[in-house]
Amino acid sequence: MTLQRPGPAALTLATGVALFLLLPLLAVVPISFTPARFLTMPNGTWSLLHYRDLIDNPDWIAGILLSLRIGLVTSVIATGLALAFALGVWMYQPRFAAVLVGFVLLPMIVPPVVSAMTLYFLLTGLSQVSSLVGYDTWLGVTLAHVVMTVPFAVVLIFVALAQVDRRIDLAARGLGASVLQRAFRIILPNIRFGVLSAALMVFVLSWEEIGVTLFITSVNAVTLPRLMWMGVHDNIDPAIAALSVVLIVITTLVLLGRMALQRPETA
Repeated sequence: MTLQRPGPAALTLATGVALFLLLPLLAVVPISFTPARFLTMPNGTWSLLHYRDLIDNPDWIAGILLSLRIGLVTSVIATGLALAFALGVWMYQPRFAAVLVGFVLLPMIVPPVVSAMTLYFLLTGLSQVSSLVGYDTWLGVTLAHVVMTVPFAVVLIFVALAQVDRRIDLAARGLGASVLQRAFRIILPNIRFGVLSAALMVFVLSWEEIGVTLFITSVNAVTLPRLMWMGVHDNIDPAIAALSVVLIVITTLVLLGRMALQRPETA
């Protein structure tokens, strides 16, 4: 089978769109090397001052570590819940499947402010029961992020399940395979890249989440996005530009790694 390569017009259009989207992001690179204490382009002198500030300032390190912890735990829990729900709906096909899916996808539909207020009252109520899970705690933030990100993981896993031939599950069922055997030995190996994509998306969404986090945190659980928001809101710290460059590089490497892992699957 011969693959049709895009023509010069399509390549030119795609390049123009990519530059239009990327140039605003790349503008932060020279700003991160400014020696000034405010956001400005370097005027003949380039400095690594703000990159050193990311290492020397304990607040940045604490915010990064806290966001990593919340993101990883959120990714594991949200992906696990989404996988269990999607497999249950796909395998059993309950009568009210559409209602169940719609209920799970509600956090994607409800305005973020409404979700933030609801989670605020929930976590403040939990704070009266336990100081570990509640308002302004990392476990409380994790719980809120799980609620907000599960729908995205459910959508990605459903997309992966849509590409699975249901007859292989029926054949395994006819041969006497149990539910767990069908789920872990038949279905899961066929959707592993979809599950990994869901876990990656959940981590990214948790890593960058700021709207809900502003409502449910104060001074104890200061995540990296909240710290960046405080820096922009209070004094426009140029270290934010340096951190943005670091995040762009990490994101690019992660995406390239994901593309390299999926290439044998699609070849």
